[in-house]
Amino acid sequence: MIDKNRIPQHVAIIMDGNGRWAKQRGLPRTAGHAEGVETVKKITTEATRLGIKYLTLYTFSTENWNRPAPEIEALMTLILDNLEEEIFMKNDVRFRAIGGLELLPPKVQKRLQECMERTAGNKAMTMNVMLSYSSRWELTQVMQRMAHDVKAGTLQPEDITEKLISERLLTNFMPDPDLLIRTGGELRISNYLLWQCAYTEFYFCDTYWPDFDEACLQKAIEDFQQRQRRFGKTGEQVEEEKQS
Repeated sequence: MIDKNRIPQHVAIIMDGNGRWAKQRGLPRTAGHAEGVETVKKITTEATRLGIKYLTLYTFSTENWNRPAPEIEALMTLILDNLEEEIFMKNDVRFRAIGGLELLPPKVQKRLQECMERTAGNKAMTMNVMLSYSSRWELTQVMQRMAHDVKAGTLQPEDITEKLISERLLTNFMPDPDLLIRTGGELRISNYLLWQCAYTEFYFCDTYWPDFDEACLQKAIEDFQQRQRRFGKTGEQVEEEKQS
């Protein structure tokens, strides 16, 4: 049973398995993506109900631009057709899109901006959709900007700290993920939030994303709550801090 006092504040998800889900059923890959969108709606609602404050979904990576053009076009159409602001408004969820958004089709950019503006005042949870994003891309952007600042004399090399790097990331408005969930059976994090996941708890499951439901999310959180997060300390130190 879930301990409501130990809900992870930030849950990140790699939504994997849409294509394989469709293939098993003799359907085109796009059908798996469409069913995956329905899962996003269910999990967003359930995450809000549980009290999760930040839900970050790996939706489209920089590497995904290498996929067949028809699949990319279908994914962009799905984004356009399924940004249902009513779901966010009903659940008091703020929507944010993060990544190289300028690479997306203009219609998609416009729709994302509209949804972000309309939901900006919602407070129960922030749902982040990572689009045209990868962690190495993000870190490269940060390093380039810092190099320009050093060259301009507005930043000294010795002033570059872990804190400064974190503040310059696209995710600087929220805490690092407590829990990273990957569906679909793969055991890797695929260039996702590499800096931010330094002390994140990982949870991998074989369930394809279209089949990942509220019970699956609850199971992942229950597993998370069984772990002792030490952040480099000993287990004894952690227990002593709890009791003090």
